[in-house]
Amino acid sequence: MSKHLVIVESPTKAKTINKFLGKDYRVLSSFGHIRDLPQKKTGVDVEKHFKPTYEVPDKAKEHVKELKAAAKDAGEIILATDEDREGEAIAWHIAETLGLDPEEAKRITFHEITQSAINHALETPRRIDMNLVNAQQTRRILDRLVGYELSPFLWSKIRRGLSAGRVQSVALRLVVERERERTAFNVEEYWTIDAEFEKDGMAFPGALFAIQGKKLDKLEIKTADGANAIVETLKGKSFAVTNVEKKEVSKAPPTPFTTSALQIEANSRLGFGAKQTMTLAQKLYETGRITYMRTDSVNLADAFITETQGFVKEQYGDAYAMGGKKYVTKAKGAQEAHEAIRPTSVTSDPEALKGSIDAGLWKLYDLIWRRTVASQLPPAKVERTSIDLEAGGHTFRANGSIVKFDGFMKVYRATQEKILPALASGDAVANTSITPTQHFTEPAARYSDATLVKALEEYGIGRPSTYAPTIATIEARQYVERDDNKKLFPTDTGMIVNDVLVEHFPNIVDYAFTATMENTLDEIADGKVEWVPTLEAFYGPFHRTIQEKSDAVSREDVMKERVVGADPKTGLPVIVRSGRFGPFAQLGEYTAEDKKEKKPKPKSASLPKGANTDTVTLEEILPLFEMPRVVGTTETGDEIVANLGRFGPYLKAGDVTASIPPDFHPATITEAQARGVIKNKAETKAKQMAPLKELGNGPDEKPVIIRNGRFGPYITDGTTNVSVPKKLDPMEITLEQALEMLEKKRTSPPRKFPRKKTPAE
Repeated sequence: MSKHLVIVESPTKAKTINKFLGKDYRVLSSFGHIRDLPQKKTGVDVEKHFKPTYEVPDKAKEHVKELKAAAKDAGEIILATDEDREGEAIAWHIAETLGLDPEEAKRITFHEITQSAINHALETPRRIDMNLVNAQQTRRILDRLVGYELSPFLWSKIRRGLSAGRVQSVALRLVVERERERTAFNVEEYWTIDAEFEKDGMAFPGALFAIQGKKLDKLEIKTADGANAIVETLKGKSFAVTNVEKKEVSKAPPTPFTTSALQIEANSRLGFGAKQTMTLAQKLYETGRITYMRTDSVNLADAFITETQGFVKEQYGDAYAMGGKKYVTKAKGAQEAHEAIRPTSVTSDPEALKGSIDAGLWKLYDLIWRRTVASQLPPAKVERTSIDLEAGGHTFRANGSIVKFDGFMKVYRATQEKILPALASGDAVANTSITPTQHFTEPAARYSDATLVKALEEYGIGRPSTYAPTIATIEARQYVERDDNKKLFPTDTGMIVNDVLVEHFPNIVDYAFTATMENTLDEIADGKVEWVPTLEAFYGPFHRTIQEKSDAVSREDVMKERVVGADPKTGLPVIVRSGRFGPFAQLGEYTAEDKKEKKPKPKSASLPKGANTDTVTLEEILPLFEMPRVVGTTETGDEIVANLGRFGPYLKAGDVTASIPPDFHPATITEAQARGVIKNKAETKAKQMAPLKELGNGPDEKPVIIRNGRFGPYITDGTTNVSVPKKLDPMEITLEQALEMLEKKRTSPPRKFPRKKTPAE
């Protein structure tokens, strides 16, 4: 029997905390939220001051049962969920479910999972903060009302399975507007002229900076002829240094990590997506390696600063120990009582951890450790040098720098400095090459996780805990996809949904409105604003707009089509529109009268992945109407057919079907290329079908075989399949064991899978 029951939301966190507590404590996990709004109905009574109805979902019932049993035996119950609004709401739900008085329930919080932090929290418990709970409830209710009322509108006007939300729809709008900005961008050609120089055996580059004393504009050289003419005038000319400028600059150390800064830096340096970063950070926090990972504060605890200065002095010397630096958070609404993301102890050197934790965890920890230590190191001193070299009245400029004192770059260097030889005005230098290079102006880059998080933060949309799930949501809804560089671009469906929201529900995707709502949620958390009037002010106008638009807007208004051009063979218009399975092209009109008279439907073809109705061209569409296309035959004589399917372009030959790789197109793939794709797929299929082990025949003389499947090894007798448990080695399984497992599978009731949430949920 435990005297004290401590309840947290994560089993990993429970395991870590348990190390610091004695035998009088028992630590259990709620496994996240144990109550939520119901799945099959709104669960919000708008007529009764937006009263929510909470229920325990099926997946949480076993956990609730365990918590209730443990609570009966406990002399004291301590709620130790995370310190943010979500954690406060979980603590409140636990208290309500266990029959505890929220006014009396003992609540503790801590910014890091260490012995000292846990002890301090236990010594200073508090009550549940209902302002934080109400702020989280307001967000949840807002999202539920928007989802349950706006999503059905999208279903009726576009297709089922779509959803909208306050933050996700604004993020989608950013991605759509950036893509349209890129499409409308006017590309211009320009040329640069680069040279290689050498002095005393040291080579260095320079770029054309001025022509006949006039500074060169970036787009001034517009043609190859213009560039080549300049190169010709410089052939055989002697170059001399005309000017050397040196300037010492101080580079300030970076601030400690906030949540958004961590997501941005992890994406830029490590290639991690926002969701991946937060998943890894959560594990680092729960195992006691870093402080809480959802924060907008850059503050560091005094004790940590003192510890870091001692560590720096010992490891790097007096020159790097500057006495510690306090950072002030500029973000509106940030709480200085909170801390930045930092290691729980600066002495936990990443190098000592290498190999003892997963590679991804180590990389993120190393990044956090270095950034935090760098924030407490002095500025770097860099001498920047600019050298002008002239020949024939034309000036080339070479830039470089030398680190005079590395300061914070001792542990956190962003770029390598470019070193130039020691030169003085009048020095002659050898020119080894002059090269004209063609360029084209480029539109603004597509959003990466890092740049989208930065844009949302700049607009004041969302909060530290929302960035990663927001990006994950618009990906899961297939509103956006990623290009080869992992950058986000909108799908055709994403563009249509965005256009509908912008035209008919402008508040939902308005940057200022969404940011204002975030500020209001902050004010509710601070106890400055009441939550029910906030919901009333939003819901009334929103609900009226839904009712008005449901009657006034037709499917034809939303599902707009575009005539791309005319088919040269038939003269029929080529039309693009979006359908149930994505964007497609259609050859000729098909009216309601045609449908009534049961006329044959016009020829159509799905647009390839990445294409959308806004930008696809006639030249890209016409080959699609030739599908299915006979490409040739396999070596065994089977006809190879290229076609477009629901899941993209594919090849079929005999009983083998294979997706066409992105490098090939169904209209142009050659027979040789198609044979290679089919052969690879056939070989893969054969390997999968090859038995891992033949066990013999069962009582009905059916052969019992172990094969490798999509989800791992499985046993089959040709009628029943059963997966091999992970704890068993498939090569060690006997015929008797296999028959017993097959019989158990046949006689067991069908598995019940939890119902998938609707998009509105």
